Amino acid sequence: MERIVQDLGRMYHERNEALREVTRAHHEALLRLALAADYRDDDTGVHMVRIGYLAEALALLLGEPEGFARMLRRAAPMHDVGKIGIPDAILKKPGAYTPDERAQMNQHAQMGADILGRSRVPLFQLAAEVALTHHERWDGSGYPRGLVGEAIPISGRIVAVVDFFDALTMDRCYRKAFSDEVALGMLVQQRGVAFDPRIVDAFSHQVHDMIALRERINANPPSFEQLAELA
Repeated sequence: MERIVQDLGRMYHERNEALREVTRAHHEALLRLALAADYRDDDTGVHMVRIGYLAEALALLLGEPEGFARMLRRAAPMHDVGKIGIPDAILKKPGAYTPDERAQMNQHAQMGADILGRSRVPLFQLAAEVALTHHERWDGSGYPRGLVGEAIPISGRIVAVVDFFDALTMDRCYRKAFSDEVALGMLVQQRGVAFDPRIVDAFSHQVHDMIALRERINANPPSFEQLAELA
């Protein structure tokens, strides 16, 4: 009987290890896809790394559970994975979009959710939720579903704030980076319009810590292996 119990224990452990490796492989594949999409906006690819760590820090400031914050750090880098399906002529266009081009660009949220959302793995389900909802706006004027207020999942509301600030403070093909002060002012202007007021307040009250975190990541970005590591 003791041998049977030992054999069952070993089989259970081996099954869990195999499942962990499969999940890790899926996560790594999706991260590489997200990195490919991010390189098209950011030659360093570090934007997606910053989004993950900033989202985790902001979630903790808001009092969210540590487990959720940690998972959000791993899910948030995949927020723009749907951009892999947007033509370069639109993604890298230096001028304003036409209405048709804007409609095509806006499809990346749904594309990302479609790529990520077919998995039963909780991490990927959260990543799909982020991809789908991080362009929704507090006042209901966002896309793709026009969600209003707290109907937008907290994951999407958090990532929307850190993505907005981080994107403003990096060079783009159509403009130079804004200063941190200007970017913060633009964020605060959108308090209660595009973004959850409580989340904007939490970010702005700790903006110096957020900037310091960003600079630490810029100085020493995590390796791809560290990004892909699962708890």
